[in-house]
Amino acid sequence: MKILLVNPQTPLTFWSFKYALKFVSRKSSEPPLGLLTVAAMLPKEWEKKLVDLNIEKLRDKEILWADFVFITGMDIQRESFIRVVEQCNRLEKKVVAGGPMCTMDPGQFEEVEGLRIDHFVLNEAELTLPMFLSDLKEGKPKHMYTSHEFPDITQTPVPAWNLLKMKKYASMSIQYSRGCPFNCEFCSIGFLNGHRTRTKSAEQFVNELDSLYRWGWRGGVFIVDDNFIGNKEKLKREVLPAMREWQREKKYPFSFITEASINIADDDELINLMTEAGFDSAFIGIETVNEESLNECGKNQNKHRDILAAVRKLQNRGISVSGGFIVGFDNDTSEIFEQQKNFIQKSGIVTAMVGLLNAPQHTRLFERLKRENRIVKSRIDGNNMDMDINFIPKMDMSALKEGYRQLLEKIYSPAQYYERVKTFLNNYEPAQKYVRVPLNHIGAFLKAIWKLGIVERGRLLFWKLIIKTLIRYPQKISTAVTMAIYGFHFRKVVEKI
Repeated sequence: MKILLVNPQTPLTFWSFKYALKFVSRKSSEPPLGLLTVAAMLPKEWEKKLVDLNIEKLRDKEILWADFVFITGMDIQRESFIRVVEQCNRLEKKVVAGGPMCTMDPGQFEEVEGLRIDHFVLNEAELTLPMFLSDLKEGKPKHMYTSHEFPDITQTPVPAWNLLKMKKYASMSIQYSRGCPFNCEFCSIGFLNGHRTRTKSAEQFVNELDSLYRWGWRGGVFIVDDNFIGNKEKLKREVLPAMREWQREKKYPFSFITEASINIADDDELINLMTEAGFDSAFIGIETVNEESLNECGKNQNKHRDILAAVRKLQNRGISVSGGFIVGFDNDTSEIFEQQKNFIQKSGIVTAMVGLLNAPQHTRLFERLKRENRIVKSRIDGNNMDMDINFIPKMDMSALKEGYRQLLEKIYSPAQYYERVKTFLNNYEPAQKYVRVPLNHIGAFLKAIWKLGIVERGRLLFWKLIIKTLIRYPQKISTAVTMAIYGFHFRKVVEKI
């Protein structure tokens, strides 16, 4: 059996880092971990190929080679997903589809005229893929496979790294856990992965690190959990000590970034163990500075706390914070845009991902708005920066969109952005005192000098940042240049909104 696994293209967003990747000569920020894991679950004797449309084109001859084309995708990849399926249909090849977009709403593809998806393997593959493979072996595969259970992931295999063109990516990605203990109104994680944190064993997870190391990877690794600290006690007792020892033994080949909730700042032991294990960054859903809006959306872990102090604590301890922010809650007034801007600037959160609130299907928000007759369309496109909202907000729609646009323009203007980088550098104390500079980062520095220091209009601000960094904290110069490159990408994205 010959299997072609296809990852659809992700359009331009803050998260794509398209313009930043050019500085380090990479095509994509991270690989399609889900497909690589699915590939490892398929029979070993089957031939497999991977095509990631973020780094290469899908040619007809690759589809014709395969017996089945496996495709996954998120809402934001929907257009590319449909084009791939249409290409397979034209070449009369069978399509097996899964992943979060299909799991959330498999019926959406019936609305696309002429589109044919032969088999849906939905929910988590540990449960539904074996069902499909068993029926396929007997020659009677069904159209759809689903499950209401959440599987134990201690038997999940190591991703099939052999299928990957590793040098095309800026970082690698692995997974330790699934599920999140919280129940934010706008979040679909509960539907997809549940509220009970399911984890891999420490031995299993370190084995995955070993596999990446053996395949030659050195650099950043994104642990793509819904909430890495969902089971803090197991992390502190087993996993982080094992990661720390592995890193020491291998002389720190990886640096880690992950997603976590703000209560990470409450646990000094956890922070220490994470930085000792090589974590230097975390994405945190801050969402809003409006306490009424936090109460509205059930973001209880963020309520009644000094979020600014929590962010600064993490920065001081060596964890750079990227933040998710939302505007458009029912309790947001016209003042929210200035309030969000002021917090972002004071916090030194350089990578501030601000989006408009949307209501994904199967969320508590969607169900509430549906009861209130405020849903205008059932599905979203996954890009909360494209000015598209699928419900009627309490704030005037035009005022909401204009306030949002101005907020982005302000926080990513060269003056405000570079000032925020300075604030961050002043707060940030790297936990690892050594500096390892990959060769492609040297090339990135030279490109930054040309693009940001000579060509771009904000070049004077760039040079002020570089000179100040070299004088006050020269050990942070690599971080300063990286943040400057990110800013170039963010400004390009904002220009297109």
